[in-house]
Amino acid sequence: MEEIIRSIILGIIQGLTEFLPVSSSGHLELAKFFMGDDRVAEQSMLMTVVLHAATALSTIVIFRKEIIELVQAFFKPKHIVEGKQVWNEDFLYIFKIVLSMIPAVIIGLAFEEQIEQLFNKQILLVGVMLIVTGILLFLADKAKNTLKKVDFKSALLVGIAQAIAILPGISRSGATISSSVILGIDRERAARFSFLMVVPLIFGKMAKDMLSGELSYSSDFLVPLLAGFGAAFVTGLLACTWMIQLVKNAKLSYFSIYCFIVGLLAIAYALFM
Repeated sequence: MEEIIRSIILGIIQGLTEFLPVSSSGHLELAKFFMGDDRVAEQSMLMTVVLHAATALSTIVIFRKEIIELVQAFFKPKHIVEGKQVWNEDFLYIFKIVLSMIPAVIIGLAFEEQIEQLFNKQILLVGVMLIVTGILLFLADKAKNTLKKVDFKSALLVGIAQAIAILPGISRSGATISSSVILGIDRERAARFSFLMVVPLIFGKMAKDMLSGELSYSSDFLVPLLAGFGAAFVTGLLACTWMIQLVKNAKLSYFSIYCFIVGLLAIAYALFM
Protein backbone atom coordinates (compact mmCIF):
# COMPACT_ATOMS: atom_id res chain seq x y z
CA MET A 1 0.00 0.00 0.00
CA GLU A 2 2.86 2.34 0.83
CA GLU A 3 4.32 1.76 -2.63
CA ILE A 4 0.97 2.60 -4.28
CA ILE A 5 0.62 5.83 -2.30
CA ARG A 6 4.17 6.83 -3.20
CA SER A 7 3.47 6.12 -6.88
CA ILE A 8 0.29 8.22 -6.79
CA ILE A 9 2.20 11.11 -5.20
CA LEU A 10 4.89 10.87 -7.88
CA GLY A 11 2.18 10.69 -10.57
CA ILE A 12 0.47 13.82 -9.28
CA ILE A 13 3.79 15.66 -9.14
CA GLN A 14 4.66 14.56 -12.70
CA GLY A 15 1.20 15.43 -14.05
CA LEU A 16 1.22 18.91 -12.55
CA THR A 17 4.84 19.86 -13.11
CA GLU A 18 5.16 18.51 -16.67
CA PHE A 19 2.91 21.34 -17.82
CA LEU A 20 3.22 23.95 -15.08
CA PRO A 21 6.55 25.79 -15.48
CA VAL A 22 8.22 24.52 -12.30
CA SER A 23 10.32 21.57 -13.60
CA SER A 24 8.91 18.06 -13.42
CA SER A 25 12.38 16.49 -13.30
CA GLY A 26 13.45 18.77 -10.47
CA HIS A 27 10.33 18.09 -8.42
CA LEU A 28 10.55 14.34 -9.00
CA GLU A 29 14.15 14.37 -7.79
CA LEU A 30 13.18 16.36 -4.70
CA ALA A 31 10.20 14.05 -4.05
CA LYS A 32 12.30 10.89 -4.40
CA PHE A 33 14.94 12.34 -2.09
CA PHE A 34 12.58 13.36 0.69
CA MET A 35 10.45 10.21 0.39
CA GLY A 36 13.59 8.10 0.67
CA ASP A 37 13.12 6.37 -2.69
CA ASP A 38 15.15 3.17 -2.27
CA ARG A 39 13.94 1.33 -5.35
CA VAL A 40 16.56 -0.16 -7.64
CA ALA A 41 17.58 2.02 -10.56
CA GLU A 42 15.76 -0.13 -13.15
CA GLN A 43 12.43 0.12 -11.32
CA SER A 44 12.87 3.85 -10.77
CA MET A 45 13.57 4.31 -14.49
CA LEU A 46 10.50 2.24 -15.39
CA MET A 47 8.31 4.43 -13.18
CA THR A 48 9.76 7.54 -14.83
CA VAL A 49 9.00 6.13 -18.29
CA VAL A 50 5.42 5.27 -17.29
CA LEU A 51 4.80 8.71 -15.77
CA HIS A 52 6.10 10.44 -18.90
CA ALA A 53 3.90 8.20 -21.04
CA ALA A 54 0.90 9.35 -19.02
CA THR A 55 1.62 13.05 -19.50
CA ALA A 56 2.36 12.51 -23.19
CA LEU A 57 -1.03 10.84 -23.53
CA SER A 58 -2.74 13.71 -21.73
CA THR A 59 -1.08 16.12 -24.19
CA ILE A 60 -2.44 14.09 -27.10
CA VAL A 61 -5.94 14.17 -25.60
CA ILE A 62 -5.89 17.95 -25.07
CA PHE A 63 -4.44 18.69 -28.51
CA ARG A 64 -6.17 15.84 -30.37
CA LYS A 65 -7.75 18.23 -32.90
CA GLU A 66 -4.42 19.90 -33.72
CA ILE A 67 -2.64 16.54 -33.94
CA ILE A 68 -5.26 15.15 -36.32
CA GLU A 69 -4.84 18.24 -38.51
CA LEU A 70 -1.06 17.78 -38.53
CA VAL A 71 -1.40 14.12 -39.51
CA GLN A 72 -3.79 15.04 -42.32
CA ALA A 73 -1.42 17.78 -43.48
CA PHE A 74 1.45 15.30 -43.62
CA PHE A 75 -0.40 13.37 -46.32
CA LYS A 76 -1.60 16.54 -48.06
CA PRO A 77 1.35 18.97 -47.95
CA LYS A 78 -0.07 21.44 -50.47
CA HIS A 79 -3.44 23.03 -51.13
CA ILE A 80 -4.95 25.46 -53.63
CA VAL A 81 -5.14 29.16 -52.75
CA GLU A 82 -6.43 31.56 -55.44
CA GLY A 83 -5.68 29.02 -58.14
CA LYS A 84 -2.11 28.36 -56.95
CA GLN A 85 -0.61 25.45 -55.08
CA VAL A 86 0.93 26.57 -51.77
CA TRP A 87 2.45 24.71 -48.85
CA ASN A 88 0.02 23.76 -46.14
CA GLU A 89 0.87 25.71 -42.96
CA ASP A 90 0.30 22.62 -40.83
CA PHE A 91 2.71 20.65 -43.01
CA LEU A 92 5.40 23.27 -42.42
CA TYR A 93 4.52 23.23 -38.71
CA ILE A 94 5.51 19.55 -38.60
CA PHE A 95 9.00 20.45 -39.82
CA LYS A 96 9.25 23.24 -37.26
CA ILE A 97 8.52 20.66 -34.55
CA VAL A 98 11.14 18.31 -36.02
CA LEU A 99 13.68 21.17 -36.15
CA SER A 100 12.98 22.03 -32.51
CA MET A 101 13.73 18.44 -31.49
CA ILE A 102 17.23 18.32 -32.99
CA PRO A 103 19.16 20.15 -30.19
CA ALA A 104 17.67 17.96 -27.44
CA VAL A 105 18.31 14.77 -29.42
CA ILE A 106 21.95 15.74 -30.04
CA ILE A 107 22.58 16.69 -26.40
CA GLY A 108 20.70 13.66 -25.09
CA LEU A 109 22.65 11.18 -27.21
CA ALA A 110 26.06 12.84 -26.92
CA PHE A 111 26.00 13.32 -23.15
CA GLU A 112 23.69 10.54 -22.01
CA GLU A 113 25.93 9.20 -19.25
CA GLN A 114 26.78 12.66 -17.90
CA ILE A 115 23.10 13.62 -17.87
CA GLU A 116 22.14 10.47 -15.96
CA GLN A 117 24.60 11.44 -13.22
CA LEU A 118 22.69 14.69 -12.72
CA PHE A 119 19.56 12.71 -11.77
CA ASN A 120 21.01 11.21 -8.62
CA LYS A 121 19.56 13.34 -5.81
CA GLN A 122 21.53 16.42 -6.85
CA ILE A 123 19.54 18.75 -4.61
CA LEU A 124 21.91 21.71 -4.90
CA LEU A 125 21.86 21.60 -8.71
CA VAL A 126 18.06 21.36 -8.73
CA GLY A 127 17.82 24.40 -6.45
CA VAL A 128 20.11 26.53 -8.60
CA MET A 129 18.33 25.54 -11.81
CA LEU A 130 14.93 26.35 -10.26
CA ILE A 131 16.24 29.88 -9.64
CA VAL A 132 17.21 30.06 -13.33
CA THR A 133 13.70 28.89 -14.27
CA GLY A 134 12.23 31.60 -12.05
CA ILE A 135 14.29 34.28 -13.80
CA LEU A 136 13.13 33.05 -17.23
CA LEU A 137 9.48 33.11 -16.17
CA PHE A 138 9.84 36.61 -14.71
CA LEU A 139 11.35 37.93 -17.94
CA ALA A 140 8.67 36.24 -20.06
CA ASP A 141 5.87 37.73 -17.98
CA LYS A 142 7.26 41.21 -18.63
CA ALA A 143 7.55 40.66 -22.40
CA LYS A 144 5.04 42.33 -24.69
CA ASN A 145 2.47 40.08 -26.29
CA THR A 146 2.42 40.02 -30.10
CA LEU A 147 0.65 38.04 -32.82
CA LYS A 148 3.87 36.58 -34.21
CA LYS A 149 3.78 32.95 -35.36
CA VAL A 150 6.44 30.28 -34.87
CA ASP A 151 8.94 30.42 -37.76
CA PHE A 152 11.90 28.12 -38.43
CA LYS A 153 14.43 30.37 -36.68
CA SER A 154 12.36 30.66 -33.52
CA ALA A 155 11.62 26.91 -33.62
CA LEU A 156 15.37 26.20 -33.51
CA LEU A 157 15.96 28.70 -30.69
CA VAL A 158 13.10 27.26 -28.66
CA GLY A 159 14.56 23.81 -29.37
CA ILE A 160 17.87 24.95 -27.87
CA ALA A 161 15.95 26.09 -24.77
CA GLN A 162 14.36 22.64 -24.61
CA ALA A 163 17.80 21.01 -24.79
CA ILE A 164 19.02 23.14 -21.87
CA ALA A 165 15.92 22.05 -19.94
CA ILE A 166 17.34 18.52 -19.81
CA LEU A 167 19.02 19.76 -16.63
CA PRO A 168 16.97 18.86 -13.53
CA GLY A 169 15.39 22.02 -12.16
CA ILE A 170 15.09 23.78 -15.52
CA SER A 171 11.41 23.59 -16.44
CA ARG A 172 10.97 22.35 -19.99
CA SER A 173 7.62 24.07 -20.45
CA GLY A 174 8.91 27.13 -18.59
CA ALA A 175 12.05 27.36 -20.75
CA THR A 176 10.28 26.78 -24.07
CA ILE A 177 7.26 28.99 -23.38
CA SER A 178 9.41 31.74 -21.89
CA SER A 179 11.85 31.73 -24.79
CA SER A 180 8.95 31.74 -27.26
CA VAL A 181 7.26 34.72 -25.58
CA ILE A 182 10.58 36.59 -25.28
CA LEU A 183 11.06 36.01 -29.03
CA GLY A 184 7.71 37.73 -29.56
CA ILE A 185 5.56 34.69 -30.34
CA ASP A 186 1.88 34.94 -29.44
CA ARG A 187 1.37 33.45 -25.97
CA GLU A 188 -1.26 30.89 -26.96
CA ARG A 189 0.83 29.77 -29.95
CA ALA A 190 3.86 29.55 -27.64
CA ALA A 191 2.04 27.20 -25.26
CA ARG A 192 0.69 25.10 -28.12
CA PHE A 193 4.12 24.70 -29.71
CA SER A 194 5.77 23.99 -26.37
CA PHE A 195 3.42 21.12 -25.55
CA LEU A 196 3.33 19.60 -29.04
CA MET A 197 7.08 19.70 -29.60
CA VAL A 198 7.81 17.47 -26.62
CA VAL A 199 5.45 14.58 -27.51
CA PRO A 200 7.74 13.00 -30.16
CA LEU A 201 10.72 13.38 -27.81
CA ILE A 202 8.92 11.64 -24.96
CA PHE A 203 7.89 8.69 -27.10
CA GLY A 204 11.37 8.54 -28.65
CA LYS A 205 13.01 8.45 -25.21
CA MET A 206 10.51 5.83 -24.05
CA ALA A 207 11.28 3.63 -27.05
CA LYS A 208 15.03 3.98 -26.46
CA ASP A 209 14.73 3.08 -22.77
CA MET A 210 12.53 0.06 -23.49
CA LEU A 211 14.83 -1.24 -26.24
CA SER A 212 17.93 -0.74 -24.08
CA GLY A 213 16.98 -3.69 -21.87
CA GLU A 214 17.79 -1.67 -18.74
CA LEU A 215 14.20 -1.56 -17.49
CA SER A 216 13.20 -4.03 -14.82
CA TYR A 217 9.61 -5.22 -14.41
CA SER A 218 7.93 -7.55 -11.98
CA SER A 219 4.23 -8.36 -11.57
CA ASP A 220 4.39 -7.03 -8.00
CA PHE A 221 5.16 -3.59 -9.43
CA LEU A 222 2.16 -3.53 -11.81
CA VAL A 223 -0.36 -1.90 -9.44
CA PRO A 224 2.00 0.94 -8.39
CA LEU A 225 2.77 1.57 -12.07
CA LEU A 226 -0.93 1.76 -12.96
CA ALA A 227 -1.61 4.01 -9.95
CA GLY A 228 1.18 6.37 -10.94
CA PHE A 229 0.07 6.36 -14.58
CA GLY A 230 -3.53 7.18 -13.68
CA ALA A 231 -2.56 9.98 -11.30
CA ALA A 232 -0.17 11.53 -13.83
CA PHE A 233 -2.70 11.29 -16.68
CA VAL A 234 -5.60 12.92 -14.80
CA THR A 235 -3.52 15.70 -13.24
CA GLY A 236 -1.80 16.20 -16.61
CA LEU A 237 -5.15 16.87 -18.28
CA LEU A 238 -6.02 19.48 -15.66
CA ALA A 239 -2.58 21.11 -15.60
CA CYS A 240 -2.28 21.34 -19.39
CA THR A 241 -5.67 23.07 -19.71
CA TRP A 242 -4.89 25.38 -16.81
CA MET A 243 -1.45 26.27 -18.13
CA ILE A 244 -2.77 27.37 -21.52
CA GLN A 245 -5.08 29.85 -19.79
CA LEU A 246 -2.32 31.08 -17.47
CA VAL A 247 0.06 31.77 -20.36
CA LYS A 248 -2.65 33.65 -22.28
CA ASN A 249 -3.37 35.80 -19.21
CA ALA A 250 0.31 36.51 -18.46
CA LYS A 251 0.34 34.84 -15.04
CA LEU A 252 3.81 33.29 -15.20
CA SER A 253 5.20 35.56 -12.47
CA TYR A 254 3.36 33.52 -9.82
CA PHE A 255 5.34 30.45 -10.84
CA SER A 256 8.49 32.55 -10.92
CA ILE A 257 8.02 33.35 -7.22
CA TYR A 258 7.31 29.68 -6.50
CA CYS A 259 10.51 28.57 -8.27
CA PHE A 260 12.55 31.14 -6.32
CA ILE A 261 11.14 29.90 -2.99
CA VAL A 262 11.55 26.17 -3.70
CA GLY A 263 14.97 26.75 -5.27
CA LEU A 264 16.25 28.69 -2.26
CA LEU A 265 14.87 26.07 0.15
CA ALA A 266 16.58 23.28 -1.83
CA ILE A 267 19.87 25.19 -1.87
CA ALA A 268 19.64 25.88 1.87
CA TYR A 269 18.90 22.21 2.61
CA ALA A 270 21.78 21.01 0.43
CA LEU A 271 24.28 23.40 2.01
CA PHE A 272 23.28 23.39 5.66
CA MET A 273 21.45 20.11 6.44
